[in-house]
Amino acid sequence: MAKYILFDTETTGTQEEDRIIQVGAMIVERNKAVKVYDELCSTSVPIKLEAMAVHGITPDQIEGKGKFVETNFYQDLCALNTKENFLIAHNMPFDLGMLEKEGFTSEFRIIDTLRCAKNLLKDFSSHALQYLRYALELYKKEAQEADKYDITIKAHDAIGDVLVMKLLLSELVKRTKSQYPHTNPMVQLELLTQTPIYIETFKFGKYKGRKIAEIYQEDRGYINWMIDKMELDSDMKYTLEQIAKK
Repeated sequence: MAKYILFDTETTGTQEEDRIIQVGAMIVERNKAVKVYDELCSTSVPIKLEAMAVHGITPDQIEGKGKFVETNFYQDLCALNTKENFLIAHNMPFDLGMLEKEGFTSEFRIIDTLRCAKNLLKDFSSHALQYLRYALELYKKEAQEADKYDITIKAHDAIGDVLVMKLLLSELVKRTKSQYPHTNPMVQLELLTQTPIYIETFKFGKYKGRKIAEIYQEDRGYINWMIDKMELDSDMKYTLEQIAKK
């Protein structure tokens, strides 16, 4: 029977050298049993001030703590690392990338709630976890959910974010059942995680708010400049490829 591992990390920063200093996680089984993890861990990499300003974790809080690979979560993660189970995060490339720096190689089925939200909630102006927390009114349900597992909700705190993500996942499952009624919702979310997203409008630059297809016709030079000079993500590349075919 599949298990669902929802997790989030807080780190020393967002660069290549940075490492995990906190992990929050919930392992959910089909029978609704839930195991909660909220663990700080040490690293030789200094915490950047910019990171401290976001998550509030200071060097004294992790002093004397074990390494990430010594946490209870990591031990259980490795034990559950099979193709039967699902690993779930909001912006999975970042958090999975942090696990990989610790030597972890995933065999899990992957669900990225950020990519799923972009596919299922196309009209939303943002898909950041805290935005969705309020846009979907998840905050109205979180206190009762937090009491159930003795969790304190704080923005940019690993376990607090995981609890919000669990509520978000339930909402995404509900919408998946509505939009894809003849499929297993978790399998469909796994597929949506891998599905390229067509971007309607620019969210940056001099054409912010304008339809990308219109700019493709009006200012091809700008589009070519983007392709040549910018590191485009897979969704923007997919969008431009689709527009070019029309």
